[in-house]
Amino acid sequence: MQKKNFRSHSSDKGFTLIELMVVIVILSILAVWVAPKIMGRPDQAKQVKAKVDIQGYETALKLYKLDSGMYPTTAQGLEALVTKPDSGKLPKNWRSGGYIDKGKIAKDPWGNDFVYLSPGVHGDFDITSYGADGEPGGEEYDQDINNWEIE
Repeated sequence: MQKKNFRSHSSDKGFTLIELMVVIVILSILAVWVAPKIMGRPDQAKQVKAKVDIQGYETALKLYKLDSGMYPTTAQGLEALVTKPDSGKLPKNWRSGGYIDKGKIAKDPWGNDFVYLSPGVHGDFDITSYGADGEPGGEEYDQDINNWEIE
């Protein structure tokens, strides 16, 4: 039987110090360039999240209407998507477990309640987040986010 002789070459042991330093420098340059672009936009990210949440509520409301034949009233609010209403126009076939996966209506990204109106001024229902300032109107990050304006 022939023995195989494994020899370790110094060049095969791993990365050299220079290679590691080059990688660290490249990663540092990328971090300095990318981090401000990501970290500098928390308000813009909150606006996007509010739009996504509103679209999710729109979908849940449409499912509610398919089962019940109507949208929840303003008084019943979005809460009708997680708890079967017991006053006003009662839904005929409310889905056991509700229409929202998490089992609760979340606040907008700024910690305020979404405003729900049914029938709405702009459609069957209106859903609004008042933005960063929590007040109607506003510009930039204080601007209202409305379901009828989301594309």
